[in-house]
Amino acid sequence: MRILGIDPGSRLTGYGIIEETGRGYTYIASGSINIKADYFPDRLKQIFDSIVEIVERYQPEQMAIEQVFMHKNADSALKLGQARGAAICAVQTTGLPVFEYAARQVKQAVVGKGAADKIQVQHMVKMLLNIQGELSLDASDALGISICHAHYQQTALRLQRGMLK
Repeated sequence: MRILGIDPGSRLTGYGIIEETGRGYTYIASGSINIKADYFPDRLKQIFDSIVEIVERYQPEQMAIEQVFMHKNADSALKLGQARGAAICAVQTTGLPVFEYAARQVKQAVVGKGAADKIQVQHMVKMLLNIQGELSLDASDALGISICHAHYQQTALRLQRGMLK
């Protein structure tokens, strides 16, 4: 199964795509959408258009995205929520199912500690996917979201199989 992970942001949105094979993960692609526009609705459109292009290019089967958490600044949280909404709407136009995970869930799945920092997530993502060289924090967070989703899907499948026996 090919999974697209999204780490939303109103200025920088990370994306990461992995292939879950049942025996592990294969790195497909990752990067960041650098939003250039100053006018906020234009930023949302750029996120939307870029996600549509990524989906068309890499053909993921599912999308996972980080849930919004409350910042100290409510305005920042609202902008993050809108950026997240633009990404979700872009994927919904293609019919892909969308799954949401809290930041703590992602960190727990990737690092084994829900309070891990971004550098720890980046390190583990690079190890799990055998990535050599540079990897931006936004891209590693998005790949971490993909890995988290794969873990949850595998667990659900195992539970389902166990209940069927």
